[in-house]
Amino acid sequence: MLASGLSFVAVTGIVRHLGTDLPAAQSAFIRYAIGLLFVAPLLIRVGRDAVRPGTFGLHLGRAVVHTGGVVLWFYAMARIPVAEVTAIGYLNPILATIGAVLLMGERIALRRGLAIAVAMIGALIVLRPGLRELNTGHLGQLGAAVCFAASYLIMKRLSEGTPASVIVATLSLGVAVALAPFAFLVWVPVGAVQVAWLALVAVFATAGHYAMTRAFAVAPLTVTQPVTFLQLVWATLLGALVFGEGVDAAVLTGGAVIIGAISYMTWREAQLRRRPVTPAPAETKG
Repeated sequence: MLASGLSFVAVTGIVRHLGTDLPAAQSAFIRYAIGLLFVAPLLIRVGRDAVRPGTFGLHLGRAVVHTGGVVLWFYAMARIPVAEVTAIGYLNPILATIGAVLLMGERIALRRGLAIAVAMIGALIVLRPGLRELNTGHLGQLGAAVCFAASYLIMKRLSEGTPASVIVATLSLGVAVALAPFAFLVWVPVGAVQVAWLALVAVFATAGHYAMTRAFAVAPLTVTQPVTFLQLVWATLLGALVFGEGVDAAVLTGGAVIIGAISYMTWREAQLRRRPVTPAPAETKG
């Protein structure tokens, strides 16, 4: 989980470094187009196995909402501090949990409801609406959190009968295809150095997901989930040391409150021997 967190912070750092020179849709498209190389063997397998009857709409819907989340995340990353993007991103599993209750009929116990309320308070600490001006980058990251939460809920439904390899491959292909028209509408000349940086984004994102998967295979979520808070520490250090961003105590405090609520929810689910429905924040990254 430490390696996973560092990999995802590298992703945010590179996108932050690229800034606004490339439109968000174009940057995201290049990243996913390169990422297709990593899942090429899976795409071949999908071609053999085919998508399960009746699930095409779910795959298509997930590709659409995930595409929206990726574009909004790239947009936000170029406009607000790295630590703020990371802290707001912790809302992904909270929103997914709320969506599971509202859309999938999952029951919510009192303690879990209180944990969600605490997480929302943490988000308010990070954003501080009314105490400072919120720009389009903040709104973009909030929108990304909603999109990624929706993507996770659809994935949860698909996972009931679809192999993980098919889900991963169809998402990668679907997002790349969905991004293509938006990218070409705003396309600007791109240099070899920019493409190289975006290739590194694909490498680090893949490495982060692989490391996280390995962590989940050898340790329960009650152990791995709290470690995700360190990602906010790495992001804060990156922003301060590389980009000259100030260390915002409110962002660190709010992020700690959110991840604390997530960790409590995960612990309660483990205690009740229920299948966890709360994803790690990094699971929803582009």
